[in-house]
Amino acid sequence: MRYRVWHRTTYTYDDDVSNSYGLAHVVPRSSSWQQVESVDVRIEPTPGDTSRDTDYYGNTVTYFQVTDPHRTLVVDATSEVEVQVPVHDPEALATPWELARPAERPDVPGAWRAVDLALPSTLVDQTEQARDYAAVSLTPGRPVGEAVTDLMHRIHADFSYDKTATTVTSRIDDVFAQRAGVCQDFAHLTLSCLRSHGLAVAYVSGYLATTPPPGKERVVGADASHAWAAVWLPDGSWLALDPTNDHWADDRYVTVAWGRDYKDVPPVKGIIYTDARSSTLDVQVDVAPLA
Repeated sequence: MRYRVWHRTTYTYDDDVSNSYGLAHVVPRSSSWQQVESVDVRIEPTPGDTSRDTDYYGNTVTYFQVTDPHRTLVVDATSEVEVQVPVHDPEALATPWELARPAERPDVPGAWRAVDLALPSTLVDQTEQARDYAAVSLTPGRPVGEAVTDLMHRIHADFSYDKTATTVTSRIDDVFAQRAGVCQDFAHLTLSCLRSHGLAVAYVSGYLATTPPPGKERVVGADASHAWAAVWLPDGSWLALDPTNDHWADDRYVTVAWGRDYKDVPPVKGIIYTDARSSTLDVQVDVAPLA
């Protein structure tokens, strides 16, 4: 599937901002199943300095500095991508999960880098509760593909989607207490559960192409960012799981960035210099299929 992805982030302040230093993850990443055909990132006001680089995890990062006084900052990104359904090696999926830990496979290319994603991170604690919850799925010798898929099914069944249940800073214990959350929470929960057993799991940010209800037209800008998880397999590939929607990632998923947790890959973050007392944030996203 081919898509045109549009993501606009608008910050509005009640006083002048003299300097904005920003970092944006708004450019999709290329992989064996996703090809980025074109990218256009525009920032208003025009930055005095801007650059694009690749970070430790292979994500495209846009840096910018706006030095003209402003009360509105807009980061507008448009990309065209082609996404295929990822193909996974049946032998890798059938490996006992205990042997899918990167620490057990030092001979596999990239295993040493994957170890970083088996450790606790800023927003993802490895709690006893998460370990015990995951143990129901990670029974001894169970194939890794089957085990992590079972965990995905259970999270989807046991936790409710509720935008009011958590915040962007909620911890794993909060999600367990509420038994509810949003895609970010369910991705973090998957990470905590599997990392607590030594598996390497990445937090994935991106978009999920949606279809309007029968008889309804697509509403431009009504889509949203999405988050899911990707588990390292013993052949060095990754299995992407979406516990929010209870299925493996397929050609409806546009991947933007991978990291240890949400804090590594927010769409836009930065520092501003201002006396403003309040600000507003508006985000518009559109994932449109192309012929």
